[in-house]
Amino acid sequence: MVATLNSREEDKQQVTDQEGITRLSEVFETSARRWELIIYPSMFAFVVLAAYGFFLIYRLAGDMHYMVISVDTHMSVLSSNMQSMSENMGQMTTNIRTMTVSLDSMEHKMGTLQPILASMESMDESMKSLNASTRAMTFATQGMQHDMSRLNHNVGRPMSFMNSFMPW
Repeated sequence: MVATLNSREEDKQQVTDQEGITRLSEVFETSARRWELIIYPSMFAFVVLAAYGFFLIYRLAGDMHYMVISVDTHMSVLSSNMQSMSENMGQMTTNIRTMTVSLDSMEHKMGTLQPILASMESMDESMKSLNASTRAMTFATQGMQHDMSRLNHNVGRPMSFMNSFMPW
């Protein structure tokens, strides 16, 4: 009897163990389904976001490539323009030095004009005194003109009377 009892108890325990394992497997499957509802969409979203991130990085790399090419071409143009500007500044410096030499020469020549200026001032003074003489001559000439007019008037009348008697 003891053996049958042990055998029953063992059967009961086996049944209980099988029920526990079955229950554990059902709970695990339920839990796995819940996780599947969360994990699969999350993995899909991660894959979509990773693909979009890759696409953005790919586009950014392409844009950077075009920007580098554009900056490179503009930099070469800027470099040539800066070189040209440097050459022009050198020519301008040379021209300014030439102008400085010319201005020094002009200053020297202006120094030689000082005696001419003094002579012109002397001529100006002479012209002023000549102007006074010219006024006196003009006044004398006017007097002579007046006298000639009176003489013409005094001699011309009797002569016109006498001309009527003369045959020529």
